[in-house]
Amino acid sequence: MLMEIPAFFEALMGARSPSGYEYEAQRVIDAHMEPVADTLQGDALGNRIARLNLKGDPVLMLAGHMDELGLIIRYINKEGFLYFDTLGGHDLGIIPGRRVQILSSKGAIVQGVTGKRAVHLMDAEERKKAPELHKLWIDIGVKSQTEALERVSIGDPIVYADGLAPLFGSRVVGRAIDNRAGAYVVCEVLRRLSTEAQGLLKAQVVAVATTQEEVGTRGAAVSVYGVQPHIAVAVDVTHATDHPECDRCKFGDVKLGAGPVLTRGPNINPFVYQRLLDCCRQAEIPYQIEADGRPTGTDARVLQVSRSGVATGLVSIPLRYMHTPAETIDLEDLENTVRLLKAFALSLIPGEYGHF
Repeated sequence: MLMEIPAFFEALMGARSPSGYEYEAQRVIDAHMEPVADTLQGDALGNRIARLNLKGDPVLMLAGHMDELGLIIRYINKEGFLYFDTLGGHDLGIIPGRRVQILSSKGAIVQGVTGKRAVHLMDAEERKKAPELHKLWIDIGVKSQTEALERVSIGDPIVYADGLAPLFGSRVVGRAIDNRAGAYVVCEVLRRLSTEAQGLLKAQVVAVATTQEEVGTRGAAVSVYGVQPHIAVAVDVTHATDHPECDRCKFGDVKLGAGPVLTRGPNINPFVYQRLLDCCRQAEIPYQIEADGRPTGTDARVLQVSRSGVATGLVSIPLRYMHTPAETIDLEDLENTVRLLKAFALSLIPGEYGHF
């Protein structure tokens, strides 16, 4: 049987919000967080900052980025074909032959398809090479630059048209699970604490849906100055390695459905890591451990070194096929990540950050 998809997560997955253009995701978060948060605000980069228990101590920041990979129009030729740059890191080999949606500044969603020269028209050597970005284009069905400019503009952002869909059991597939999953988790933790932890929560909890992570963790870098947390936990996705052609000796052992992943390494505060681990064990939440010897490729990298330093943790949701339109997760991992961070928030007591 298929596991029911949480309505809030499903709504977030329907939002088209590439880096720097997170407007649709912002509206979904506003609608779901305003009724439960003590305060909800935005900032100059578009982060959404929801607070609960305003006089609580310590201040715990939970950060999950709401932006996704995208494309951006940079040139329109005389025949009306659109040439583009990337927003975030793409595998150029999977861009051709995709249906896309252009978030036109003229007020409409414009449908298109990515194109390149067909394989039949390539020689043997050309077929072996990945396509070059400047040799790819988007076809929106028009016949001229004039017709194209009536519908779209230079600088309009673009996303893949693939939506969320169930696979089997508790597994789902869609574009932008990296990192609507993390944005959902941090917001859902605050939502549940607001209704299920009255009188039990000592910490102030600040759920931040950050922007522009895919282009340099930019939203997290500024939001931490507004929040001024004692402790921060970033929530993102990490590579599941339980599929063919993935060397676990090289990439570690992470499975879909085996629980949230706790990261260890120089980006991670030992106290925060140990408390997350203790919460998993006490609440009987399945967990996995991942080692990262460098600053992680997540919001955690900037949270840790902002202001005078923040005690930072990282909890990740296992995901297959990252940075493709077919990202795949297990909803059980999503739910267990919410449970873990709710338990972590409830475990904090006033003044505890003095032990770091």
